[in-house]
Amino acid sequence: MAWMGMRPVVEMRVIDFALCAMDEIVNQAAKNRYMFGGQGRVPIVMRMPIGMWVNSAAQHSQSLEAWFAHMPGVVVLCPATPQDNFDMLTLALQGDDPVVYLENKELWTLSGAVDSAARLPLTQARVLRRGQHLTMVSWSAAVHTTTQAADRLQSLGISASVIDLRSLWPWDRQTVLEDCARTGHLLVVHDAVQVAGFGAEVVATAAELTRCKVARLGAPRIPVGYAACLENVVRIQPDDVVQAARQLVCSLP
Repeated sequence: MAWMGMRPVVEMRVIDFALCAMDEIVNQAAKNRYMFGGQGRVPIVMRMPIGMWVNSAAQHSQSLEAWFAHMPGVVVLCPATPQDNFDMLTLALQGDDPVVYLENKELWTLSGAVDSAARLPLTQARVLRRGQHLTMVSWSAAVHTTTQAADRLQSLGISASVIDLRSLWPWDRQTVLEDCARTGHLLVVHDAVQVAGFGAEVVATAAELTRCKVARLGAPRIPVGYAACLENVVRIQPDDVVQAARQLVCSLP
């Protein structure tokens, strides 16, 4: 459909199901423009909901954004608010490249006012607050967890910036690097498994280019369990972010 000039939107219900279509995504849609010398276009939006959903277990709860950020040829978007969901989906539908659009299932019930005239550029990060001691970067549902943690850190005397990355590829390096160069500390928080997560890309880039102190916080490398007590083992909570931030800034054991 995309090759014939249409702009299809594919709803995959959960990102886990996209694994059944990886050849079409990786070897066809992502590579078409490059392999045909810029003549080919695949303007497709692939909606792949990420994150845990209550009692959804291991095959319906994954956050695989790092897989797609690793793949040349696709745009990777992670809205965290109703405003961004409206803005970013609207712009994604207008583009000529394949877009991996990662909505978080736990944000589906989130509501809020939307201003159609207040649109940020698609790949620009949103600075939610400015702090003096620490820069915290996150995306998707983790933005809300990180913002709650920033409120608690303020009461402990730690002033933290909070940056919603919004787009993972391309990502807004300038906004992130300028802020963490100013604060001297960077903590990246994401709900995905920490091992080889996209947070590693962000902290490595910041460490190389600004020499700031860095840390990352993500889920353990285990499947998401069905029971609530097992879900909570892999769920990043505001207290986890507070502890990681304090260890980074205050050199706590």
